[in-house]
Amino acid sequence: MQLSGKSIVITGASAGIGRELARQLAAKGAKLTLAARSAEALEATRAECLKAGSSAITVIADVAKPEDCRQIVERTVAEFGSVDVLINNAGISIYSPFDKVTDLQVFQRIMEINYLGAVYCTHFALPNLKKTRGLLVAISSLQGKTGFPDSSAYSASKHAMQGFFDSLRIELLPTGVDVLIVCPGPVGTSIHTRRLGGDGKLSEESLQRTNDQGMPVDVCARQIVRAIERRRRELVMTAAGKAGQWIKLIAPGLIDRFVADAVKRFYSER
Repeated sequence: MQLSGKSIVITGASAGIGRELARQLAAKGAKLTLAARSAEALEATRAECLKAGSSAITVIADVAKPEDCRQIVERTVAEFGSVDVLINNAGISIYSPFDKVTDLQVFQRIMEINYLGAVYCTHFALPNLKKTRGLLVAISSLQGKTGFPDSSAYSASKHAMQGFFDSLRIELLPTGVDVLIVCPGPVGTSIHTRRLGGDGKLSEESLQRTNDQGMPVDVCARQIVRAIERRRRELVMTAAGKAGQWIKLIAPGLIDRFVADAVKRFYSER
């Protein structure tokens, strides 16, 4: 897929992977619709895209609301005439053992943003994607492949995303619309520091910490852009992530212990 001139929608474009994807796709000459809840942060992203010579519009939207998702698509079609690629990137994380969760609404909130938000945006964009024989992109996680401790709500939302888009890929075979599922490991963005706790609130302590671990976000975005250009069906990042998919088939208990140790080390070193 040549990205120059393509109409690409990015949810969660105000920060992290979404913002870096916008920068890199702008440099490729794509026409961008940038969606997120923060008007100020979106404008900052848009300014960078315009500086790179791209066309870009912003839509203030909460993907947990179906009507907002409809507006994202309608604004895109009104401005650019079509939707060639939809990147479902918006998401939020949680770090809490399940038995320490005191507000069960946190499960609903995470599912609404991480999973249903992608469902809603895909529903409204699909008629246009069929016309352009376009591409659906789901930014999932290695947690969509295997569960992680102290992150059951997030893992569940990414498992749901994986199942939905795997099913949709098969349904769409006759249409020419392709589906790419992206499964990063830890990436150096704020998703690991700006996260919900078991009480459903953002952790003030974590917001004060820097996020200096994980794959650099520009490297992550570069891999995703390459996968979009090649219309791949799946992108599993990191050597450990790729190997883990095979080891899980023959030694699932080993993967459980490896994941538990890796998660404990990741957060204890922060």
